[in-house]
Amino acid sequence: MTTPFPFTAVVGQDDLRLALLLNAVSPAVGGVLVRGEKGTAKSTAVRALSVLLPTVDVVAGCRFSCDPDAPDPACPDGPHTPPGAFETRPARMVELPVGASEDRLVGALDIERALAEGVKAFEPGLLADAHRGILYVDEVNLLHDHLVDLLLDAAAMGASYVEREGVSVRHAAKFLLVGTMNPEEGELRPQLLDRFGLTVEVAASREPDQRVEVVRRRLAYDDDPAGFAARWDGEETAVRQRIVAARSLLPSVRLGDGALRQIAATCAAFEVDGMRADIVMARTATALAAWAGRTDVLAEDVRQAALLALPHRRRRNPFDAPGLDEDKLDRTLEEFSGEDEDEDPDPDGPGGGGGPAPDDGGPQGGDTGARPEAGEDGEPQASGGSGEQAPTRAAEPFRTKVLTVPGIGAGAAGRRSRARTEHGRTTGARRPRGALTKLHLAATVQAAAPHQRARGRSGPGLVLRRDDLRQATREGREGNLVLFVVDASGSMAARQRMSAVKGAVLSLLLDAYQRRDKVGLVTFRGSAAEVALPPTSSVDAAAARLEALPTGGRTPLAAGLLKAHEVLRVERLRDPARRALVVVVTDGRATGGPEPVALAGRAARLFAADGVAAVVVDCESGPVRLGLAGELAGELGGAAVTLDALRADSIAGLVKDVQRRAA
Repeated sequence: MTTPFPFTAVVGQDDLRLALLLNAVSPAVGGVLVRGEKGTAKSTAVRALSVLLPTVDVVAGCRFSCDPDAPDPACPDGPHTPPGAFETRPARMVELPVGASEDRLVGALDIERALAEGVKAFEPGLLADAHRGILYVDEVNLLHDHLVDLLLDAAAMGASYVEREGVSVRHAAKFLLVGTMNPEEGELRPQLLDRFGLTVEVAASREPDQRVEVVRRRLAYDDDPAGFAARWDGEETAVRQRIVAARSLLPSVRLGDGALRQIAATCAAFEVDGMRADIVMARTATALAAWAGRTDVLAEDVRQAALLALPHRRRRNPFDAPGLDEDKLDRTLEEFSGEDEDEDPDPDGPGGGGGPAPDDGGPQGGDTGARPEAGEDGEPQASGGSGEQAPTRAAEPFRTKVLTVPGIGAGAAGRRSRARTEHGRTTGARRPRGALTKLHLAATVQAAAPHQRARGRSGPGLVLRRDDLRQATREGREGNLVLFVVDASGSMAARQRMSAVKGAVLSLLLDAYQRRDKVGLVTFRGSAAEVALPPTSSVDAAAARLEALPTGGRTPLAAGLLKAHEVLRVERLRDPARRALVVVVTDGRATGGPEPVALAGRAARLFAADGVAAVVVDCESGPVRLGLAGELAGELGGAAVTLDALRADSIAGLVKDVQRRAA
């Protein structure tokens, strides 16, 4: 067995270590979500924590780690009658792989034995293995949504429920949940973020001396893991004993009315949704007091609890920056620092969420006070010799209607286009390929019924064989690759128009985030196109690139389309099951080089030949419209929609024309 890196040898990362230790003291805090860039000791710290947890007594032979002093009355391996035989073992740390199946997580039933013999033959999953230990999910933001839902439901209820065609199994599943993620690879939905008790942002130190110490310790550990760990035995033992002492002290900690008022006022001041934040803050503050060896919760505990429990609950969409205004936090705690505060504080004060109104996105076109000069494409453009306009702010994002890819795919689970998935409505049955995961009961009975006499059936039971089993086929939704191809040329550089364009793309990005898509961004201007953002699950990274997008110059439309076609070719090799939706944002003009319009048409027809779904967002404005974007949509084999039409009641199915035109 590999010797883990000692927890106390981790350099820096004080908030990460504290959050993990608080959950070790009080698992009721609700787990930790660790957000940060790669190479910041996230996984190292989590694996090191498992060594510090106290040993646990379990019922001998129980696959569900029941406590011999208080066994689970519904344990599938029970009933257990205390006191009985028990064994002592270290607390487990169970890792959930990103590609795990639902059956691997919650366990699997032997459907054949359940139907033929009427017995609940249950094989425990990772939730059972993690009971009374740690369940660690690396890259939790890449885990399929339905698995995250199951995981967090079990963590909240302390039990796992497995339902399969009328056969039900329940077992205890109480564990310390720890998830790590790199925000560059995509965000968790706000509903899932809220289910983690605490969150910590980690980053590599920029202090040279600290970085030197990190490298020194890591090299020493790699050379001799056992010897390095032995040098930290004293510190590890001290922390382990402190955890045990804090657990013993925890029931005696008093959470007074003053601290409760500070918690409630803080949650109200930061406008967090629901009451989960208040409860998590109360449990965290209590654990902090126990960790410090105190029986009273102080204002400093409430403050630290807020810094750990609130930042991830304030995000309304992926474009909001995480974090907490510490000055506002201090003002709120100071206002409610006693136990006899007024019952109705000033709603406009620091505790009432007062403050300046949010920025409405800045001045719109026409407010700049000067008329810009005409660019090379005949459109207004900022003055100056370079022909390049500074980035413009985007208009506020709005809710768009769904754009879908036609046909039925088989990509990663999501919320955009129709697909054959493990979850969704049942559409038919087939013979299972490999392990049976979703039984189609009616089809199974229908397949077995004609053979009952030949099999010698004499009683009421159904004589069932493996060949009779039928797998249910289901239809759900998949996530797609939404590739934005954005015209940043001089013809798009009018401030008001570019603001509206960015607002529309931000709206589509927000929609892609909610539907669990990957996104990419290709821009073209001047004489070339560039991949501003390779396909990624991080829509906030795409929003940041879009916000900093400069404009000006000619319109190399063909270059933009060819660059997008190359991006799709490479991505198809990496992720062949994920279908693409190309969203071209342009007024349809093409300038620069020989025969730019004809060249753009030939480039567009490459997408049509490959059957790639495409939509052109027509940004042409003014009283005279040339209709070039509509012509481009025809070459792409897709449809065109104006900026205003993105807000229309129904644009779903615009790209369904691809199939009809190809037929």
